[in-house]
Amino acid sequence: MKKILIAASVILAVVLYAGCKENTSNQNINLTKEVTFTKHGELSLLKAETDSVVASFDIEIADDEYKTQTGLMYRSSMEENHAMLFIFPNEQMRSFYMKNTEFSLDILYFDANKKLINLHEKTQPFNEGSLPSSAPAKYVLEINGGLSEQWNLEAGDYMEFSRNN
Repeated sequence: MKKILIAASVILAVVLYAGCKENTSNQNINLTKEVTFTKHGELSLLKAETDSVVASFDIEIADDEYKTQTGLMYRSSMEENHAMLFIFPNEQMRSFYMKNTEFSLDILYFDANKKLINLHEKTQPFNEGSLPSSAPAKYVLEINGGLSEQWNLEAGDYMEFSRNN
């Protein structure tokens, strides 16, 4: 009886080890899988002084913990007319970084009224340094690096967006 119990324990340990090893391989596959853009809505940036649209984007929305933590990580680029909008449940001080982000971004912080508070232009890829808001923010928009300067965006400008149904 002891021999059967020992043999069964050894077989169980081998099966469990093999199962764990296979899960690890699957996790690596998921981590290296290319992440693609998914359109969740549209967004326009407007100049405060003229109420004129300076740019329009198809947006991907990050509004849950996983999407917010991942953002644009593990992507090699983003089309110029694409952006990622982070929507938070409340307005508070925010800080982003460029960990695992392969291309330069402009990071724009907006208050609950969708007015631009401040921005960080031409961020450095893979830099883990803090890029904070200067006041409480509810929304954060990531666009390709250099576009804010091209459109002369500044505090007080604002955004409007809509979600797909």
